[in-house]
Amino acid sequence: MDTTFPDLRRYGGAEAFLRVCKPNTVLGIFTTKWTGLVMGALLDGPRRFNELRRILDGLTQKMLSQTLRSLERDGLVSRTVYPTIPPRVDYELTELGRSAIGVLQAIGEWAGEHADEVIAARNAYDERAREPVRPV
Repeated sequence: MDTTFPDLRRYGGAEAFLRVCKPNTVLGIFTTKWTGLVMGALLDGPRRFNELRRILDGLTQKMLSQTLRSLERDGLVSRTVYPTIPPRVDYELTELGRSAIGVLQAIGEWAGEHADEVIAARNAYDERAREPVRPV
């Protein structure tokens, strides 16, 4: 039995597979459905909370709040409160947030190009899962 391990340098070394790896921690930012969509909605400039809610169909107020709070915490979105009555709050991508847009656009392009294939694979998998188990 071959007990050699693959060269892990191309993955950032063995620590790339560890839960505490810094890049893995940061990659977690982009694993939610709404992160990329909220950041995309902010691409053209600052927006108010309710404007974001109107743009992002299906996003609940609670999830938008959580997503914006998380993005602000991670330094990707800034929140500006204006001293008006009622208070006006704008959300905007930071420079760090803008630097991630290319990656998000690439993922979006890939998703657009391969959506039909992924949906077909899911349907085929679901169809197989409905079949009775057959002994080999």
